[in-house]
Amino acid sequence: MNAQYAPYLGKDLLGLEELTREQIIGILDTSEPFKEISERAIKKVPVLRGKTIVNAFFESSTRTRISFEFAEKRLSADTVSFAAGGSSVSKGETLVDTARNLEAMRIDMVVIRHGSSGAAHFLADRIASNVINAGDGKHEHPTQGLLDLLTIRDHFGTLEGKKVCIVGDVLHSRVARSNIWGLRKVGAEVAVCGPLTLMPPRVEEMGVTVFRRIEEAIEWADALNVLRLQLERMEGGFVPSLREYNRVFGITNDRLDRAPNDILILHPGPMNRGVEIDSVVADGPHSVILKQVTNGVAVRMAVLYLLAGGEPDTAEAAKIGTGL
Repeated sequence: MNAQYAPYLGKDLLGLEELTREQIIGILDTSEPFKEISERAIKKVPVLRGKTIVNAFFESSTRTRISFEFAEKRLSADTVSFAAGGSSVSKGETLVDTARNLEAMRIDMVVIRHGSSGAAHFLADRIASNVINAGDGKHEHPTQGLLDLLTIRDHFGTLEGKKVCIVGDVLHSRVARSNIWGLRKVGAEVAVCGPLTLMPPRVEEMGVTVFRRIEEAIEWADALNVLRLQLERMEGGFVPSLREYNRVFGITNDRLDRAPNDILILHPGPMNRGVEIDSVVADGPHSVILKQVTNGVAVRMAVLYLLAGGEPDTAEAAKIGTGL
């Protein structure tokens, strides 16, 4: 790896809003050769040997945390994971104190998930280690956005001109924001659809089309990214009932059967089956939900590789992937 490429993503990956089109495409292209590593009998390359990465999850997570851990271990990094409930944070220690104590142990990177929007930026401004945002409040979840883009590109061969509608609880979703910024920068058309109570104020100003009916969204879209209702962030009154939400906005086979073309179905998980998406759709031929999970490891490997100074070059990454 050549250190002259270290500034390719800057010091940190905090969101897709601040990345250029070229940077986003570079991450997606670099992800491609890393897919092959996960198919091997021995799923490991020495790219990050000697690097120490801390996974600091101040919010509950299963998929994202495990995906990062797989990515780190497959790149041969030393990893330490902790959750807020079992740390000094539960005793009143501040985020900065925690981070500075970790950095005093000579770590190289921090992957952080936090319930407060802006927490990743706050941390990145105060420590010298690389910081990767694994989801902060309602702000962004950049690696989820990147893996969604990679999954759509895998299916269609391109993102340019593709019509992607984000359906559901956009108001509380950091995934929606990363998808909107990322998709628009690479030339896709983006729409949102859901109850008005679950739409951010002035969402149109983000450059998206707003559909009020799911049938209109399905008729328009090439792909639907279906968001779960984040009931833990709701204090009530956002939807009349879960049954009513499914009746009006649920992604069902009947609705997809009436679509003018085959629609790709994505979901960042975890799913509320029978609410925002029916099981027959989630497990059906339209779904690439498990492909998203697979692509998540490759994307996170690419991000770690690039932040460590790797070259945004598929040929160079492919050499590492094959052990050359």
